[in-house]
Amino acid sequence: MKKLALFDFDGTLTTRDTLLEFIKFYRGTFRFYLGFLILSPLLILYKLKIIPNWKAKEYTLQYFFKGESLETFNQKAHSFALNRIPAMLRKKAMDKLQWHLKNGHEVAVVSASAVNWIKPWVEKLNIGLIATELEVKNGLLTGRISGKNCYGNEKVTRVCAKLVIDDFTEIYAYGDSSGDKELLDLATHPFYRSF
Repeated sequence: MKKLALFDFDGTLTTRDTLLEFIKFYRGTFRFYLGFLILSPLLILYKLKIIPNWKAKEYTLQYFFKGESLETFNQKAHSFALNRIPAMLRKKAMDKLQWHLKNGHEVAVVSASAVNWIKPWVEKLNIGLIATELEVKNGLLTGRISGKNCYGNEKVTRVCAKLVIDDFTEIYAYGDSSGDKELLDLATHPFYRSF
């Protein structure tokens, strides 16, 4: 009777988008707003559904992080995970996550955000993580996504690649956006914006 609980991260466990908060933490508020002013034509194209989610994300990552040392990036990601993420967590969502752990359920975060700044946080809780990987060449970030953005159907693809779904008699899934629809469809107990 194994049970699985899958949590989206941004907007479900947290109150804000952690990519945006991480950029602000990493680059400072002025460079954050200046960057998004420069990127605004591309973000308008994304909102109009002319360019896909992953492409808009790559443009953003390239602008802010292309050429950055992975070592420096991961040091800042670790600091962000342990010092900033706790203040962004939804209490009810964390209570539910703890309830699953207390009941012996397998728990994993499934996120479109990068592994780098979620991993230190999930490791403290000793839970699983399935998230977007960032491309690195010669120790430097390229600003591109390695593989596919962990969003929409890719969330289900990754979950099924990492876990034997048929081993679980019940699957709980928690999400808050259209990018979580397929994950919620996988669940026997889907919860949309329940916190």
